[in-house]
Amino acid sequence: MAKKLDLNSVEEKLSENNYIPNENISTVTFLAITLKKPILVEGPPGTGKTQLAKSIANTFERDFFRIQCYEGITFEQIVGEWNYQKQLLSLEISKLNKSQEDVFKEEFFIKRPLLSAFMNKKSSVILIDEIDKADEEVESFLLQALGEKQITVNDLGTFDLNNDLLVIMTSNSQRQLLDETKDRCLYLYIDYPDFEREVEIVKSHVPESSEKLIKSVVKTTQRIRKLKLSKNPSIRATIDWIRSLMILEKKELDEESFDKTLNVAIKSEEDAKKVRKNIKIK
Repeated sequence: MAKKLDLNSVEEKLSENNYIPNENISTVTFLAITLKKPILVEGPPGTGKTQLAKSIANTFERDFFRIQCYEGITFEQIVGEWNYQKQLLSLEISKLNKSQEDVFKEEFFIKRPLLSAFMNKKSSVILIDEIDKADEEVESFLLQALGEKQITVNDLGTFDLNNDLLVIMTSNSQRQLLDETKDRCLYLYIDYPDFEREVEIVKSHVPESSEKLIKSVVKTTQRIRKLKLSKNPSIRATIDWIRSLMILEKKELDEESFDKTLNVAIKSEEDAKKVRKNIKIK
């Protein structure tokens, strides 16, 4: 008999799959799975919002679907669209055969992520990434579909949710989301990790690195994030910085290697000048 999911096992399972959660992340994930409620995740770019969705799918052996939102995204790009070429070809063939062909059937419809996730037979996770970039009309449609657990396609019919679908929406607060969206979701804010947690995250991704190197880079990255930069170094940047220093056979981040490899973590010249002016490696 499978062990019943509890809060401690969620934390353990995520950690085993290289996602190091804090208590808040573990609690919201556990409640979302148990209550079957969507999660709305906000926070600065590069803090692991998208990776959380991928890790939950991998950890709990769920199929993974993703909608990457952007300005101007449409219903068709989220749900699906008719394959007009296939429809026209079928109609031409039916004319030649003097038969009647119904071209408004599922075989003529190209399914996009949301409908595919709905119709999937296996428990799934769907990531609706950067929902704040989509307009309110699209957000309202997603809210209705996920709330009523049905999707209606004109000329095709209504599709019911076929699996235990966990919905995870991320936002970088580019615009204010609808109150209805917030009300239906569990809310999670993921900020940059503290020193101890970032060290553990990096260790899980670069276990071959020395602790001395990891701590020296994480310490510097944490100092850099306190500056007012156009783009703070992400967790991924910290990991890439350590891997770069390992390639250069460095045991720790020193003044010389800091100057040579800063561009791995900092992505603009203006930010780099500010970092070099304010951060000194002792």
